Amino acid sequence: MTAPAVADPVRSGRKALSALILAVLSYSLVQTMLVPTLGILQTELDTSAAGASWAVLSSTLLASAVLTPLISRLGDSHGKRRILLATLVVHLLGNIGAAAAWNVGSLIAFRAVQGVSLALLPLSLGLIREVLPPQRVAFGLGLTSGLVGGAAGVGLLVGGLLVDHASWRWLFVAGGALVLLALFAVVRYVPASHRTATPAPLDLTGAALLGLTLVCVLLGLTEGPSWGWPSGPVLGLFTGGALFCVLFLWWEHRAPHPLVEPALLLGRPIVGAHIGAFLLGATQFVFYVLVPKLAQLPAGLPPESAHLVDHGFGASVTVAGLILVPGTLLGLPASSAVGRVESRLGPRAPLGLGLALSAVGGAAMALFHVREWQAVVAYGVIGTGFGLAMAALPQLVHDASPPHTIATANGINTVARTVGGAVGSQLATAVLASRTIPGTTLPADEGFALAFWMAAAMAAAGAIRALVTGRRSSRPAGAGKWLE
Repeated sequence: MTAPAVADPVRSGRKALSALILAVLSYSLVQTMLVPTLGILQTELDTSAAGASWAVLSSTLLASAVLTPLISRLGDSHGKRRILLATLVVHLLGNIGAAAAWNVGSLIAFRAVQGVSLALLPLSLGLIREVLPPQRVAFGLGLTSGLVGGAAGVGLLVGGLLVDHASWRWLFVAGGALVLLALFAVVRYVPASHRTATPAPLDLTGAALLGLTLVCVLLGLTEGPSWGWPSGPVLGLFTGGALFCVLFLWWEHRAPHPLVEPALLLGRPIVGAHIGAFLLGATQFVFYVLVPKLAQLPAGLPPESAHLVDHGFGASVTVAGLILVPGTLLGLPASSAVGRVESRLGPRAPLGLGLALSAVGGAAMALFHVREWQAVVAYGVIGTGFGLAMAALPQLVHDASPPHTIATANGINTVARTVGGAVGSQLATAVLASRTIPGTTLPADEGFALAFWMAAAMAAAGAIRALVTGRRSSRPAGAGKWLE
């Protein structure tokens, strides 16, 4: 596809940034829009709760974690714009197929195809470095990544509205329309990206080893609640994941053209960005899973069970999504403040402060969640912290990575947050399952409180690490010198 000619650099940069934001939103909105459909899919497609979960979350999670590093590497070596357009096309086909799915198996397959969409984030973040002038890169990175976190609440709200008033298939129609709009905008406004590395043979062995590592870990996390955490298959998956991880690292140190340069995984300070991404993802998904669930209780329960539950707001899916919207909106101005915070307090301060705010909000949520307004206020603090932390991560990756690896480095960071999200969602589910109303399987209020406390502790640990290590390091003279 022909790239647009560049006229006014400032105006062209704004249009290109808008197009890249649309591409990122076409991924992030669709993910959370589907969360309210879990129960409906189980009924309409005549499947189990596990089948519905695989259709909504698990298949996409596994595919995206495996494909994102590979697609990001292709972007670095063959042109980010070209690979971004190809990824959008595949994402569009996945939406069309999912809208027409005839059973749960076909829906799971098309949702796996949509797993390519996670790569839209690192590809877009890499392109921002090329389409914006240097003084605007931090703003572009902060705004784009902040919108990813912000889209969670909006996606739940939009998904709730569509589920309450129309068929679940319209979620994929709406998602496909957004992908089509992003595809048109990228073709029209994003110039051809510069190849910052000579195209090299793909490291298929490394890709296979990394894929096996992630599949073992994520499959173990996904199936742990149903198979049993101490069961042989789950322990075998985690053991296999550890062995494949060791083999992957060994191979990447010896491969002539590694899929991921070892410094992008374990070099300083980029490893701090990956740890921060993991803890942020884990914290985010505890609240993404539990706040809507708490808001809807005891609605939807049979009368003989509903009277046993004295917590929750009895809200609809739409209202449950609305509780997250103020925090979502507060996260946007927080993400735009990353540059100012960084210039005054150091490069790791935005991540540390963002996680610290999320920890404070999480503690407030654990203590006070009896009324809707308490949840709205607490999540307002949490969402502000998420916006600041989300926007800080790509800037840390940007500063720590040489130009020819920027998409790959962002891809690894995105996968770290995705794996953290899987851990957080399963942690939330496991805590609720372990704290039930006596004589029932219904979640007790103390289960919600404990899970919120654990999320606050994870965020606090990430904040302490970022702020303490940040005081012992300073920005180097040039990008890439942190890869030690």
